[in-house]
Amino acid sequence: MKKAWLYIGILLLTACAKKADWQEPEMNSALIIVDGIITTESKEQYIHIHYNKAELNGELVPLSGAEVIINNEDSTWQLYEDPGEEGKYISAGVFAAQLGKSYSLLILYQEQIYSAQAAMVAGKTFPELIYKENENDDLYHISYVASAFEEEDPAMWEILLDWSEVPGYENTDPNQAKKRLLFYTLTTLDVSQIFAPLVEQVFFPAGTRIDQKRYSLSDEHADFIRSLLLETSWQGGVFPNDPANVLTNISEGALGFFGVCAVNSLSLTVAP
Repeated sequence: MKKAWLYIGILLLTACAKKADWQEPEMNSALIIVDGIITTESKEQYIHIHYNKAELNGELVPLSGAEVIINNEDSTWQLYEDPGEEGKYISAGVFAAQLGKSYSLLILYQEQIYSAQAAMVAGKTFPELIYKENENDDLYHISYVASAFEEEDPAMWEILLDWSEVPGYENTDPNQAKKRLLFYTLTTLDVSQIFAPLVEQVFFPAGTRIDQKRYSLSDEHADFIRSLLLETSWQGGVFPNDPANVLTNISEGALGFFGVCAVNSLSLTVAP
């Protein structure tokens, strides 16, 4: 029976294989891209704005000189461009997004107005992720964060790893001793997701600090992330998707997404 299933699997894989001539998609570098999430964390909120890439592997060009405003029914916040990072717009003071409020983003640039609206869904507490020791050395790896599929409550998971202060790693390049990982729980399950290309695992020593955050996602936000993953991380696997436009909630002339997320977090230290 096991051999029969193996033959069926091989037949399916070979039957679906076909030669295709891939053409690099045309890139409209005049479009602006908005990447912005405000959260329930009391902090200086910020968004990034840049131009669309001129070519597939081109560098991002920040959009400088825009006027940016976020508001809800009660308050308005002006965002100012970070003097140390072009294209990053930061609120003048700290504030936290609130459940039950509707938020609007307004961007004025060269007499063009771009806008977006978003609302938050409630957050949820969660258990610690699971990490395991490697079989061939004394380092560790993350084995489980959360389910990739749930019928309700989509979420984005941000995992921050920091072992820069672990004895023996104090002189390590900070970029090599700190890592940021993203995982997603979505209400859909795609074949290209199941058979997505393998990603590089991150290995870390005992004593590593792990900060784990869960960002609640509205259905519209989850749909945007799914469409983005279908065009990026989930491409190149056994069952690739036909190219399609990534969803957006930004008004015409811009792409990207403006979201409002409730954040729940916890911290732990890797124990030997």
